[in-house]
Amino acid sequence: MTSPELSGISALRTVQTRSISPENFDGSVGGGARATEGTGADCARDLGPGWKISPSVDIKPGETFDVATIEGAGKITHFWITTHTDHWRTLLFRAYWDGAAEPAIEVPYGDFFCNGWGVFAQVNSQVIAANPHGGFNSYWPMPFQTGAKLTIENTSTVDVRIYYQVTYEVGGDYSNEGYLHAQWRRSNPTEYAQPHVLVEGIEGSGHYVGTYLAWGVNSNGWWGEGEIKFYLDSDEEYPTIAGTGTEDYFGGAWNFDIPGKGYTEFSTPYLGMPQVIRPDGLYVSQQRFGMYRWHLADPIHFAEKLRVDIQALGWRSGWRYLPLRDDIASTSLFYLDRPTARRPKTPSADDLEIHLGSAPVPDLGASPQRWPATD
Repeated sequence: MTSPELSGISALRTVQTRSISPENFDGSVGGGARATEGTGADCARDLGPGWKISPSVDIKPGETFDVATIEGAGKITHFWITTHTDHWRTLLFRAYWDGAAEPAIEVPYGDFFCNGWGVFAQVNSQVIAANPHGGFNSYWPMPFQTGAKLTIENTSTVDVRIYYQVTYEVGGDYSNEGYLHAQWRRSNPTEYAQPHVLVEGIEGSGHYVGTYLAWGVNSNGWWGEGEIKFYLDSDEEYPTIAGTGTEDYFGGAWNFDIPGKGYTEFSTPYLGMPQVIRPDGLYVSQQRFGMYRWHLADPIHFAEKLRVDIQALGWRSGWRYLPLRDDIASTSLFYLDRPTARRPKTPSADDLEIHLGSAPVPDLGASPQRWPATD
């Protein structure tokens, strides 16, 4: 089957391609590789302008950096970015459409690219590709009518260096295209016998297109019996769409378990579980999973309202279900007929923190402040 992108790739269109990076901050025509100062200037001291003088930028603690500001109508077609793994949960990625004061996208950097645990996982999907070692790519189409702004906020206490490139087109008709929204929520832990909410209170017409879950298991046994539910338009107590289990929604079956191998990672164009983090017998005490499902061939359409939630459910004695209290962080993506929507509060540093990883070996000759370390 030919994908929609390939079926239209031969069509001639009256649009122009632009690109924003540290070598061309505003995407201007002929504006690339003109820098005379930047993070690579010293490395290029024997070569001069045009030789990778400005490949990256540094973001100071607490600062927000404008990655891209675009005026007029257009569509972002590719976004590549990289930084050190230590920063994947301390950076907040935001996108604003058509001059809106509120972001349509507000998601931790790593979670947007299906790497929510600060540990690299290869992702081979249609719209998100995460490549060694931390080369993050988004192919989500991001259309806008009058302008766009992408930002990265550094919520950490250290400088962060990022490399990035935003490719977009201008000159087309985007009047019938929805605005991309992405929302992040975390239940840590989930309330007993209460579902984790992915999105709620969304008003307008649109379609839900994707889910990424960073799921941390806090008890022994199987954890993926919970159903995901989509409440569309007039749905109140009962949803129109109810799944049959967590592993079913993400395209797997029978505990994601290949007999003799246990949990088995997989990554496909539309769905996958690319990450399984296993206990190490020391500081990594719990199992952690990363899963995605893209509704590209099967978008979930709504005309007026949308709410989505998922249960954390396992097993107890007597062949009975056991409501779990797990750590679930969700990134939910949908297209909407307006540039803003009801969204959760901006997460704090404590909300984002990952309680995962080993402590460093103490340096007995160093200052006592270096031990113990914080996550």
